[in-house]
Amino acid sequence: MVEAEPEVRGPEAGTVLIETGPISTWILGVEPAARAPLTFERVGAGQSNLTFLVTDVDGRRWVLRRPPFGELLASAHDVAREFRILAGLRETDVPVPRVHALTDDASVTDAPLVLMDFVDGRVLDSLEAVDATPVPVRRRIGLSLAETLGKIHDVDLDRAGLVDLASHRPYAERQLRRWHRQWEQSRTRDLPLVDDLAARLGAAVPEQRETVLVHGDFHLLNVITDPQHGDVNAVLDWELSTLGDPLADLGGLLAYWPQADDEILTGFAGPTREGFPTRAELIDRYAASTGRDVSAVGFWYVLGLWKIAIIAEGVLRRSLDDPRNTAVTGGVDATLIENLLLRAELEARAFGL
Repeated sequence: MVEAEPEVRGPEAGTVLIETGPISTWILGVEPAARAPLTFERVGAGQSNLTFLVTDVDGRRWVLRRPPFGELLASAHDVAREFRILAGLRETDVPVPRVHALTDDASVTDAPLVLMDFVDGRVLDSLEAVDATPVPVRRRIGLSLAETLGKIHDVDLDRAGLVDLASHRPYAERQLRRWHRQWEQSRTRDLPLVDDLAARLGAAVPEQRETVLVHGDFHLLNVITDPQHGDVNAVLDWELSTLGDPLADLGGLLAYWPQADDEILTGFAGPTREGFPTRAELIDRYAASTGRDVSAVGFWYVLGLWKIAIIAEGVLRRSLDDPRNTAVTGGVDATLIENLLLRAELEARAFGL
C-alpha cells in the first residue's frame, strides 16, 4: 500500500505509474462518499490495462483503471469504451461492477481513467488462491463461468444501448484480420506458425447464426467469485468486448483452461487442479444453460489459442518498450507464446483444421 505519497511506483525502480495528487482531488469531487486521504495500490495480474485499488480514510474501496504506457495499437486498451459497456450492463443479469466516473482531463491524468466499485470476493489469480479454495467450490466456479457466459450472450443489445458497439459483419473474418494485423504491429520476432494457423482458420470459418455481446477475454482471472458458493460475483476487463459469435467466448474460455493431461501446458495452471470441470464439461454446461448448438466450438477454441498468443506478444512488446507496463506478478516470456501456438497447432489437427 502507498500512503500519503505523491505517486504510485512500478516494479522497476524509479518508474512512476500515476500521480495520485490530482487523481485524489478528482475522485473526491465525483464520489461523495469518499473521504481524504486516499491511498492507492497497484493490484491484479492483468497484463493490459493497469488497475489500482483506491482506499479512503474510512476503509471504503474503489477500483481505478487506466491504459498501459507508451504507444498503443489502434482501438486497444480503450477504458472509455469499457466504461460505456459496464454502464450499459448495469440493469442486466450480467454481474459487473458499478462504474462511477470517467475522465480524460489533462489536469488530472495523462490517459483516460475509469473509477468503479470494488467488488468483494475471491479472485483465483494464483495457485495459492486456488489451493485455498475447497474442491467442491472449484467445480462450482467453473460451471458458473459457463453459465455466466450465457448471461452475457443473452443481453438485449438495444436495451443496453450497445447495438452499435461494433460492426455486425461476420465476426470470425473480423477477428482474423484484426489479430493478424496486431501481430504484424507488435511482434518481437518471426513465428511462421502465426501465419500458417491464420490461413487454416480462414479456410474453415463456420457459419455465423447470431450476433451477440462478446466479452472477448473471458477466463478465470477476469472474474470475482463468491468465496463460499463459487458463483461469479463480477465479470471484469471488458476492454476487448465487441459484437460477434457467442461461441467465440466459449472457445476463448477453453483456450484459457488447461487440463493436467494436456500434451502442452500453457498459461495459468489453476484449472488443472482437482475439482475444476474439464473443457468438455464446460462445453456441456454452456450448451445446457443456453440451448445453443456448440458443434463449431473447435474452430473457436483454436482461434482462441492463436489470439491469446498474439495478445501475449503485445504484452511482451509493451513490457520491453516501457517497464512500467509489467504486471505486479511478472511479465510474459517468449516461451509461453511459442507454446500457445504449438498447442493451437495440436488442437487444429485434432479438429481437422
